[in-house]
Amino acid sequence: MAREGSGMRILWVKAGGLWPLNSGGRLRSFHTVSELSRRQRVTVLTTHDPDEDPIELSTHLPHCERVVSFPHRAPKKGSLALAAALARSWLSELPVDTWKWRVPALRAEVERLVAAGEVDVCVADFLMATPNVPLGEGVPVVFFEHNVEHLIWKRLAAVERRPWRRLPLEVEWRKMRRWEARACARADLTIAVSEQDRDLLAEVAPGARVVAIPTGVDTSYFTPNRHQERAGALVFTGSMDWYPNEDGLVDFLEATLPLIRRQVPEASLTVVGRNPSTRLRDAAARAGVEVTGTVDDVRPYVARGSVYVVPLRVGGGTRLKIFEALAMGKPVVSTTVGAEGLPLVPGEHFLAADEPARFAGAVVSLLQDPVRRRALGAAGRRLVEERYSWPQVAREFESRFREVIPHA
Repeated sequence: MAREGSGMRILWVKAGGLWPLNSGGRLRSFHTVSELSRRQRVTVLTTHDPDEDPIELSTHLPHCERVVSFPHRAPKKGSLALAAALARSWLSELPVDTWKWRVPALRAEVERLVAAGEVDVCVADFLMATPNVPLGEGVPVVFFEHNVEHLIWKRLAAVERRPWRRLPLEVEWRKMRRWEARACARADLTIAVSEQDRDLLAEVAPGARVVAIPTGVDTSYFTPNRHQERAGALVFTGSMDWYPNEDGLVDFLEATLPLIRRQVPEASLTVVGRNPSTRLRDAAARAGVEVTGTVDDVRPYVARGSVYVVPLRVGGGTRLKIFEALAMGKPVVSTTVGAEGLPLVPGEHFLAADEPARFAGAVVSLLQDPVRRRALGAAGRRLVEERYSWPQVAREFESRFREVIPHA
């Protein structure tokens, strides 16, 4: 029970880390926690990779009561450790992408705090946090689901042409759907990041309480700067160790960029984001495209772009990167999947195109029309300024938390 006048005691559990802010999920969670901690009593339990600094996270969340991070390195794609994890997870109800995030020390600390009566509400941040959270065991649990995870895996299986890789993907997306439905059903409340995701989660978990709270963006940090814009420059930002980003970019380099360059020979592309794979680097080298890897600040790269591209073929949730580009006044061309779940009107806030020829045509039309570029960028900036600040997002979380806390 929340104590009168002292704020809600929120236990925020996030496997996979919160710092540095190098992915959309981390950004969304960090800013929500940061805003909540200004008015509520927030304890963060998370994990960090051995090459990440947990002290930095505490420094950047000064209003939290406690920030505790446990070392944990999850197996990476293509590693023997992941193959072993996959084999072991097949004997479990957990899909491998959730099984590999079981952290006994994290789970033990969650259970200790709950048993001591120090928690009013516990947040399981992402599906991979759920094995570490006591779903349905004495404390209200809010499941914050940034993506419809099983849909991502289903789409990965649909675009995979190699039978030896497609078979395990077919198995995994079905396991993911079962576990995701179970998490929604056992949580007191599930928060999705879009109305579309809310409907999809409610469909797989009939009877579960599922609501939507939109993504926010820091409009004072991401601001327009057209003085740096370069003619013909395209830009994409995102975590390149997230497979949907790699898949979309490789396909774009091979199928779409050549079509753009037929009409705009000087067109260039900069791919900004952490941990690009050898596959992506090789494809970029063949196409003469810059791949930066990790950068301290994405804004200068976005500022130099004339058009921001989101060529994703698979994915889920909402693309925080699009809101950041819109906040910087950039015209965006995205696939339907790339802009999925965002409250954007095609033709007013961005251009939507799916097939390579149509995507290339949309990009070329903007590169050749600076007035149209500015109009799209200005409309996007107005939208995020008016409706999608982080303080507003945090207030919606607070309201939902009070619904599940007895006598709050």
